[in-house]
Amino acid sequence: MEDFLKELFVGQNYDEKNFFLIAGPCVIESEPLLNEVAERVSLICKNLGIPFIFKASYRKANRTSANSFTGIGDETGLDLLKKTGQHFHLPTTTDIHAHEEAAIAARFADILQIPAFCAGNQICCNPQEKREK
Repeated sequence: MEDFLKELFVGQNYDEKNFFLIAGPCVIESEPLLNEVAERVSLICKNLGIPFIFKASYRKANRTSANSFTGIGDETGLDLLKKTGQHFHLPTTTDIHAHEEAAIAARFADILQIPAFCAGNQICCNPQEKREK
């Protein structure tokens, strides 16, 4: 894990004895929003010496209302996430909600997260199926 983190934070001030920040907008709404958040948070983190992973969900599946905004489309959202990470030289992460999403999302994000509401739910993510990036 330590080697993975050192590689992930190349170009950032990484210290294994300190924390790193995972932050970003809840869901990908637009490219300007991603750029604004990535730029502001990365500048703050750089000034404070905090390694930063940019996080945004390409699909928000855990909404309390079926009518809530869930995203701008999987491929579009994932492409914008990758583009933002590359532009600001940041590692990226996003949520996946079904094991079928892992292979697709892994092409665009450095880290895949399983939301807490999915962690024990076999419908969301099957822990038997692992994919190494």
